[in-house]
Amino acid sequence: MEKSPKILVGCPTSNYHEYALQQYADSIKKLTYKNKDVLLVDNSIDNVYFEKIKSFGINVIKGPWFESARDRIIASRNILRQKVLDENYDYFLSLEQDVLPPENIIERLLSAKKKVISGIYFNHMTKNNETRALPVIWTKVEDQYRYVLKSNELNKGIKKVEITGLGCILIHNSVLKKIRFRYEKQYPAFDDIYFGLDCKDNKINLYADTNLICKHLIKNRPWDWSKIKN
Repeated sequence: MEKSPKILVGCPTSNYHEYALQQYADSIKKLTYKNKDVLLVDNSIDNVYFEKIKSFGINVIKGPWFESARDRIIASRNILRQKVLDENYDYFLSLEQDVLPPENIIERLLSAKKKVISGIYFNHMTKNNETRALPVIWTKVEDQYRYVLKSNELNKGIKKVEITGLGCILIHNSVLKKIRFRYEKQYPAFDDIYFGLDCKDNKINLYADTNLICKHLIKNRPWDWSKIKN
């Protein structure tokens, strides 16, 4: 019998996501895939949230704290990347703490047999002074223009895309060997944008399973990204 791929599930986190901890812990425990480990990297300024995560029975380590949120997040995500490479995991499932996937998410993403494949979750995006909940998936990028996955493209199976969020994405270790998580200080984007661009530069295709819809806990989020130093 073929051995199931070994998966590391995890994400950077901090006390900003304390509001989502109970639901995330419940969701993680419901995942049906067996050959996996879970690890969060807490980059809060102190150990209070670190100890709370441990009290929920979730494996957690401390990551470095920086004044910049982007620096904290990227350093923590690269700790997870290095763990995948050092300990011979086959895949990294980047599952952000405010994203709740279907319980069989890993099996379904693995079944696509892709090096990089994302589930679907929605974020609040503003365009022309109108705020809407849109998928964190860009099907095409041309210069400064990004084309978001349209509602009529949902529930259409697996689709090749150009950029996805890192909220629920399965990444093969061969991809992580080539690409580190990063950002460029002169631009406001986070590491998800640069991961997509770096995949494109390395001729690695990105896909999304448009049937895999995850819940994103943004409705009652007690803070706003615009108020956090990036």
